[in-house]
Amino acid sequence: MQRQVIAYRRENGTVGVRNYVLLIPVDDISNAVVEAVEKIVNGTLAIPHPYGRLQFGEDLELFFKTMIGTGKNPNVAAAIVVGIEPNWTHRIADEISKTGKPVEGFWVEGNGQIKTIEKVARTAVKFVEDATNLKREPVDINELTISLKCGESDTTSGLGSNKVVGRFTERFLQIGGTVLFGETTELTGAEHIVASKFKDKNEKEKFLKIFQEYQDLVKSKGVDLLGSQPTQGNIAGGLSTIEEKALGNIQKIGDAMIDGALDFAEPAPGKGLYFMNTSSAAAEAVTLFASAGAVIHLFPTGQGNPIGNPIVPVVKITANPKTVQSMKEHIDVDVSALLRGDINLDQAAETLWNRVVETANGRLVKAEILRHNEFVLTKLYRSA
Repeated sequence: MQRQVIAYRRENGTVGVRNYVLLIPVDDISNAVVEAVEKIVNGTLAIPHPYGRLQFGEDLELFFKTMIGTGKNPNVAAAIVVGIEPNWTHRIADEISKTGKPVEGFWVEGNGQIKTIEKVARTAVKFVEDATNLKREPVDINELTISLKCGESDTTSGLGSNKVVGRFTERFLQIGGTVLFGETTELTGAEHIVASKFKDKNEKEKFLKIFQEYQDLVKSKGVDLLGSQPTQGNIAGGLSTIEEKALGNIQKIGDAMIDGALDFAEPAPGKGLYFMNTSSAAAEAVTLFASAGAVIHLFPTGQGNPIGNPIVPVVKITANPKTVQSMKEHIDVDVSALLRGDINLDQAAETLWNRVVETANGRLVKAEILRHNEFVLTKLYRSA
């Protein structure tokens, strides 16, 4: 297995595989500014979203954690934060600046949109100039944080692509890497298996508390998740119950033991394997993983899913030969030979490992090429 990759060492010691100058709107009414600057200044990336106004309590805190964490992600070289007013703008910009990367904040109140666009654009030109002068350097692949989430699962997922990711995870953890997984509701029926893998009793209890709170939320609404969990696509793919889906889902961590449980957007405190509370919605989960510091995401899929992320390359893996053909512009790693018996699990995992190395070195994945920049915030409840 190749361990050396060429990546970006950030000021705080973290390692990224991309080098974005990120334009971060604090609120929905600042989207126009960052979108305008993205069009003007080559090399910038805007992440518009619909929130940031009149949120409160835990919902507001999660919003800040996600926006700050996204700016802190090692794939970001520099960030410009734009809000309607200075207070929340400073709150996000000041926290991102603690990484040591270049950060500036601007606001529309008292300046107007056109003047703000001018200020942001002038700063962005400098940030892009400096970011494009940064050099990749050799690092051990174990310095990367990799996240896991599957989507559009079918019977080939648990039998094939998820198991390949599981073997990759085992190998990556053996050399000292860091892996995040989640999808809280999609563990239903297999939560006891996940709980049994925790190294520490307190972390196990934390996981079970997080899991139960999600279950209680669903029950409190008096709804049946069938059709949402499993999804209509899952059912069409042969997964008739959430338990079937969960047993396939947990194949992504293989036989690895779990070091800890994290809440939404919470960074891992050290190396190892960590469960992180997330929605099972693809774009929401990947956004949360990115805000927690993941720099590459592995996305096994049965029937195919085009999901991407603005700052994290999302590597698509499938073992379904039909999907390889019908969704070929979305698939990065074809492991369908595993189910035909032409290769074994270790060989399939080696293929994935090589693609992760290539991705870390700068090779674009299909979601990046097709501009799938889904940045979707997790919202806990209604705004005021």
